[in-house]
Amino acid sequence: MSSIEPKQLHGEKEKESLSTLIDLCFEAKTTSYSPYSKFRVGCALKTKDGKYFKGCNVENSSYGLSICAERTALVKAVSEGYRSFESLAVTTDVSDSFISPCGACRQFISEFGPVDIYMVKPDRTYHKTSISELLPFGFAPTDLDRTRVD
Repeated sequence: MSSIEPKQLHGEKEKESLSTLIDLCFEAKTTSYSPYSKFRVGCALKTKDGKYFKGCNVENSSYGLSICAERTALVKAVSEGYRSFESLAVTTDVSDSFISPCGACRQFISEFGPVDIYMVKPDRTYHKTSISELLPFGFAPTDLDRTRVD
């Protein structure tokens, strides 16, 4: 991505919540299993009722079997019964740009509705976006209920 100005937060509670989310995504990055790409990714996910889940990328020598940090966090949360999410923060070791979730992760995130996404650099600067901005015209569960021809 090109240079993006970080958006500002308003309110102490929102700042505290984001600080926790960012701390957790950095913590998750430390457990990344990325022996092939050396591209560590950490993610933290916050449920609508305030519970946090962390995830890291886990690579495999058969590259297609690797799993991204965002999907790891979401799978952990869903496996614990959570389906409603407020925000997600993702970080890498890249310092000169904000790194966004890949296409597969964008589709996976969109399955669970609107989610604020924070792309965070190692210096803790971030860019806030949304899944609808990252995946315009994405295929969603509601599309399965659309009128079809016989």
